[in-house]
Amino acid sequence: MSLLSNTTVLLGKELRTEFRSRELLTTTIVFVLIVIVLFSFNLNPTTEESRHFGPGLLWLAFLFAASLMLQPCFVREQNNDTLSSLRLSVSDPFAIFLSKLCANTLFLLLMELLLLPIFAVLYNVPLLGVFPQLILVLSLGSLGLSVTGTAVSAISAQARMRELLLPLLLLPLWIPLLLPGTEATAALLSEDPVLRWDWIAILLVFDIIFLTAVWLFGEYLLEE
Repeated sequence: MSLLSNTTVLLGKELRTEFRSRELLTTTIVFVLIVIVLFSFNLNPTTEESRHFGPGLLWLAFLFAASLMLQPCFVREQNNDTLSSLRLSVSDPFAIFLSKLCANTLFLLLMELLLLPIFAVLYNVPLLGVFPQLILVLSLGSLGLSVTGTAVSAISAQARMRELLLPLLLLPLWIPLLLPGTEATAALLSEDPVLRWDWIAILLVFDIIFLTAVWLFGEYLLEE
């Protein structure tokens, strides 16, 4: 119960801090919006073409947006020297990591939900009929992006060249997540939409493996 209560309090702090400034969400949404709009104007795709390359473009945009969003995950605590205070204020230090993981996942999902209608309009792809299934795919993918990104952000927060180190560490980890996410999305956007449970299973296994690893070693990630 202490882990849950501590996580809830810290998650509220993370959400209030972000929605008060809105710097991270605004920057990320604008970045993904520019990528999607520029490609749509340059390619001017038909519906058939969008079904082929749209899912890959969408996931690449989400991937780079996640890299941008997760970059300052622990930097605020590092710059203000508040990580030690947070560790002393909670009974379970893993609550710090778990609260940031939950906040990052929620921010990613919010960004994706805001941009999906724009993607549907610009690329002539109907999403309404497969929206619940698409949310399932994006939720599993966002959780995978967040758990790996939050862990690597905690590791690289104290590095001198963390802006360069974080993408170098994350991109190889995200490749096993990008492939099933793209394939599952492509199956939903095809002419005969279908939810590919084999790709869903891969996403789920990816999330479970990294969540377990973070649960076992998460406390060590916060060591200064």
